[in-house]
Formats: sequence, structure tokens, C-alpha cells
Amino acid sequence: MDAFTLYIGNKNYSSWSLRPWIAMRALDIEFTEALVPFDMAAGNPAFAAFSPTNKVPVLKHGDFHIWESLAILEYVADLYPDKGLWPQDPKLRAQARSVCCEMLSGFGGLRSQCPMNMRREPGAIALSAQTRRDIVRIEKLWAQCLEQSGGPFLFGAFGIADAMFAPVVNRFEVYCLSEDATARTYMTHMKGLPAWKEWELAGRAEPWIVEEDEA
Repeated sequence: MDAFTLYIGNKNYSSWSLRPWIAMRALDIEFTEALVPFDMAAGNPAFAAFSPTNKVPVLKHGDFHIWESLAILEYVADLYPDKGLWPQDPKLRAQARSVCCEMLSGFGGLRSQCPMNMRREPGAIALSAQTRRDIVRIEKLWAQCLEQSGGPFLFGAFGIADAMFAPVVNRFEVYCLSEDATARTYMTHMKGLPAWKEWELAGRAEPWIVEEDEA
């Protein structure tokens, strides 16, 4: 099989890059990392060399390129069915996809008001009503999934659904967004992953500052 190259942006800020990176790293799917940083409002013109959307992440597999985090994860799941990226049960798999699509298309208040930031010292900020609704919905969604599966991850074992919510774990932590016991326990399991620790350490060490992502 041809080798994977995963193009990503800054580990401190790039929530979309984190998603496929942490899934592939946590599940021991080999890839070469190609970090192309952005330190400007419009990203980086160099993205055009490998990305049809001028955004990251992009997965290169031989001469084939695929973009968008969830599409990348779906592709990898098809190639590595033994890694358990999706639940085996069709109903649970459909539910996991629903959870991922809700993350993909929703939670606009949380996204805009609380950018992912691995370097940020924890501290609360004033929150909009929309962001508060997003937090309540995420707490409820996590609780339902964890009660159903028994944890420690959303569908039992770590998978795509957890990867899609990984940036939310950072947001909940650094903006002090939740005191819910179930959410906090889930966050502890996520932050305990060696892949999470590797990403966080690298993100904290980066020199680039993007002012619009510093809430």
C-alpha cells in the first residue's frame, strides 16, 4: 500500500488538522506528517500546492489527494477496517456518523467564540447564549453516548467520533466551559491518550501567534 502523507497546519490552533492526526496516531496507522504553518489571517498561500481548497488538512495517498477531516477519516476507515474507527454494529455506526455530522455542521457559537488553543492558560470568558446552548448540547450528547457504550470513549473504544470532538475537549478545558462530572471524566480519558499528549506538547512549543485565534 502506498504511504500516507498528512498535511496539517499549526498544532496549537488547527482543530481540523487535529482530527485525522489524532485518530491515525492513536490507532497506529502510519503516516508522514507535513506541517505547513499559518501565521496570517488568510492561512498560507503555500497550501495551494497540495490543497484544492487552500485549507488543511489534506491526506496524500500515492498520487491521490483527499481533503476535509471527516472524509479523510472515512477513507482511512475503509482501508483499515480492523482498526475499529467506526463501531461494527450498523446502528451504532450510523449513530456515530450522526454524532460526527452534528460536530461537522453545528456548534457555531463555540467555534467562533472559543478557538482551539493548546497554549492558552485556562480561564473563563463571557459567553454568548448560543455558546452556552452549544455546551449544554455537547454535555448531553457525550453523556448519552457514554451511558450507552459504558465508555471510556463515546462508543466504547477510541474512534472517529472521539477524534471529531477532540478540539472540543481542548476548548472545554482552556475556557473552563464545563463542570459536568461525566464530561470531565471523558476529557480526562482523551487527554490521557499518548497521541493527545504528543500533539499538545508540540502545539505548546510552536512559535507562531495568530491574533484572531487568541480569544
